[in-house]
Amino acid sequence: MASVELSARPEPLRISSDTTAVVVNDMQNAFCSAGGYLDKVGFDLSPARATIAAVSRVLAAARAAELLVIHSQNGFAGDYHDIPEGSPWWHKSPALRHMRAHPELSGQILTEGTWDFAIIDEAAPAPGEIVIRKSRPSCFAGTPLETHLRSRRITTLVVIGIAINVGVEWTLREAMSREFFGVLVEDATMAAGPAEIHRASVYNVERFVGWVTTTAQFEIASRALASAAS
Repeated sequence: MASVELSARPEPLRISSDTTAVVVNDMQNAFCSAGGYLDKVGFDLSPARATIAAVSRVLAAARAAELLVIHSQNGFAGDYHDIPEGSPWWHKSPALRHMRAHPELSGQILTEGTWDFAIIDEAAPAPGEIVIRKSRPSCFAGTPLETHLRSRRITTLVVIGIAINVGVEWTLREAMSREFFGVLVEDATMAAGPAEIHRASVYNVERFVGWVTTTAQFEIASRALASAAS
């Protein structure tokens, strides 16, 4: 099993194609597109195009290195059976709060089967890639993610997507708690909030949760993995 060094902070991390997976968090119209949920509730989407481009590059590099790729798709069932009123997330979810404040939008935001829920074309899953549906911020909460990882002997997760301060950081924190090595690709994500929120999440990951790298450094390591396997 060949391994290569991924340039990262606070120190380099060795990764291999057999034990590394890329988790793509919530690259949906809701979080990426004008007219989607984040846009509707007033978040700044100006960084989205650069984030989408970086996510596309990470995906291309991961596929060339034959890494496992898992996508999350965040939202709720049409009848909301997965988000009952007794859930704290029923009270805290900005999407649900916005729909309650604007009843005319009920069933249109982050709801299965809607445009808002759909994954954008630029990050669409390739044939054979795993898609997990979730109704909470973490990719682990109430999903088969850990089963997919353990059954394939994955030890390292490279997490990309939107938003860094919600699903991405939440997933990386849970990954650490479950004894996975977590890697954040800092330019292949963006915050739901101002720039200092992005910086805070990067700081948290680098100091306490995992490792931080860039799209360019991930591409270099992925090319080395692909070369070692050929």
